[in-house]
Amino acid sequence: MTRREFLAAPAMLVQKGAPAVRSIEALPVRYPVTGYFRFFTKPERPAVFVKITCEDGTTGWGQSVPIPTWSYETLESVTGTIRQYLAPVLIGLNATDIAEAHRRMNRAIAPSFSTGMPIAKSGIDMALHDIAGKLAGKNIADLWQRKPIGKITLSWTVNVRSMGEAEELLEAGRKQGYRHFNIKVAPDPKFDVELARRVRRFAPECFLWADANGGYNLATALDVLPKLRDAGVDVMEQPLPPNRLSGLRELKKQGALPLLLDEGVVSVADLEEFHKLGLMDGVAMKPARTAGLWDGRQQVEYLERHGLMFLGSGLTDPDVSLAASLALYAAYGLKYPAALNGLQFLAGSWLKTPFRLEDGALRAPRGPGLGVEVDEEKLRRDSQG
Repeated sequence: MTRREFLAAPAMLVQKGAPAVRSIEALPVRYPVTGYFRFFTKPERPAVFVKITCEDGTTGWGQSVPIPTWSYETLESVTGTIRQYLAPVLIGLNATDIAEAHRRMNRAIAPSFSTGMPIAKSGIDMALHDIAGKLAGKNIADLWQRKPIGKITLSWTVNVRSMGEAEELLEAGRKQGYRHFNIKVAPDPKFDVELARRVRRFAPECFLWADANGGYNLATALDVLPKLRDAGVDVMEQPLPPNRLSGLRELKKQGALPLLLDEGVVSVADLEEFHKLGLMDGVAMKPARTAGLWDGRQQVEYLERHGLMFLGSGLTDPDVSLAASLALYAAYGLKYPAALNGLQFLAGSWLKTPFRLEDGALRAPRGPGLGVEVDEEKLRRDSQG
């Protein structure tokens, strides 16, 4: 796709005569968490379903997935932002004009360094994409005129508190069909290198992805990245806090491992700046972080144009948010195993047909819109306000 074609692409989504948005609802829920994961301080994963209803009765579903230990958004702030700030500015808008929806949302909740409240906005963005697909009778890939791959291979997340937990957790992943692994590292470099060695011995052919979530300082990162490479790690995600730009430049100059950014890249404008400054080799994509599929798609297109790595990740996404991630990754032919670990850590579902793991992979839904159907009766019964 040429740059001119890319710039024209968003217009393809706008369907003249499409119904206007009549109402937007935010329905908070909490999924049970089934295993240790350092971002969940309670055995529950908060999420907010977003239902958009058009004047002709067409409905679309999205889902916002805040994790306050990962970013500043919470279940309460997402729910309040959608109800009090985002929904009022979207009522009456052509439901397929997603570019205008983002302009209005960004005026209602302005950016700070980057997009403001992106996780709240992502739920609305997903619901609008769902509506656009349903009105056109197409799934997301077809709506974007892409030829999707059928399955997304997954990566099993290894987040352990002691080395003794590692073997059992690795075996659990293998039994479920996983062949690739991502490890949570930082702040203890000795522990991290030993964990990487064990995973590499356990799965010599796997794609091994280390994610520090910004947990190293520069001196530690400069010391440990070559050791992680020698231990068998293939890529390093977010070794430093996202605002440590000079440190990222030092690590890029060192060149021990390909550097994938996550927390620091919210919008495509952020991505362009980090790239122009020579701070990265690619991005670990998360539609929940990028305010949804609209900007996430632009970021993937940017990565492709510039020969950068595109890894698929998530925020332990359940149900609709997982469907949106799969739609994006399938549409753009994701080449690497995706760290989509919702099925690994969460129990329960509010879909009529929950996702099912198939030999360490998930099928991207092929129905209209996001391709999933929410069990609305169950959701309304279980929603907590």
